Amino acid sequence: MKALVISGGGSKGAFAGGVAQFLINDSNKKYDLFLGTSTGSLLIFHLALNKIDKIKDVYTSVTQNSIFSNCPFTIKKKHGIDNISINHFNVLKNFLRKSKTFGESKNLRKLIGNVITQEEFLELKKSALEIIVTVSNLSTNEVEYKSINDYEYEDFLDWIWISCNYVPFMSLVKKEGCEYADGGFAVMIPIEEAIRKGATEIDVIVLETEVKQLNRMPSRNAFSLLANLFEFVMDRLESQNIKLGIKLGQLNNVKINLYFTPTILTTNSLIFDKTKMLEWWTKGYEYAKNKSQ
Repeated sequence: MKALVISGGGSKGAFAGGVAQFLINDSNKKYDLFLGTSTGSLLIFHLALNKIDKIKDVYTSVTQNSIFSNCPFTIKKKHGIDNISINHFNVLKNFLRKSKTFGESKNLRKLIGNVITQEEFLELKKSALEIIVTVSNLSTNEVEYKSINDYEYEDFLDWIWISCNYVPFMSLVKKEGCEYADGGFAVMIPIEEAIRKGATEIDVIVLETEVKQLNRMPSRNAFSLLANLFEFVMDRLESQNIKLGIKLGQLNNVKINLYFTPTILTTNSLIFDKTKMLEWWTKGYEYAKNKSQ
């Protein structure tokens, strides 16, 4: 059984799409299992359908407005670098609504519903393929893996959305009596779950450089400090997931192929820039092509 695993990484998911395009279209890889966390959860549905052009168009055209119904930060370019700062008005508006987060990402849920049709959902559900997204249950302090086989259309789309909700910047979702958030808070790269499901060969797309480099600017305000802190925690989780996955792979005789970003793509993955994301998609494709040679 072959599996494709895509890590979290916000806007950097465009790079993963380029890698996956080469693996599926050019290398003719056939996967039985698709697993994703956060931005990876957004990609795997259409990758499983082999509708790569469609998901590429979506990924390389999103903006902040496509994601946020209430964006908690502003983006200012200084010396060629994007910096984020608090949008005090929007954050205050959210608190007055008694929200538990700085911002809301309800536009992303609408986008997911517009992009994934019920016909496409039923096509995948009836197929032999399995699609799994990772979510963090903050109420039980556990990671949960949500399979397309266990849910109907609207519920599964909710889980895809929840897997991407990077709280406290995005929506905190209450579902089935529990509070849920981005799967990356628990597992950034679900290699272990792929092995548990019986995968014997796994292609893993990691949206970070293989050798850790200084890829964040010094914090300029409380908001950027919080973002940097979360990125640091995610980096540690990612490293642990890879080490554990490799160890389990060796114990279970599973072949694991890792695809890292060769260079630093961005210092803030919450910034969605159409031009850059199209460039990253192309970089991902070229990287996978060169790696195969």
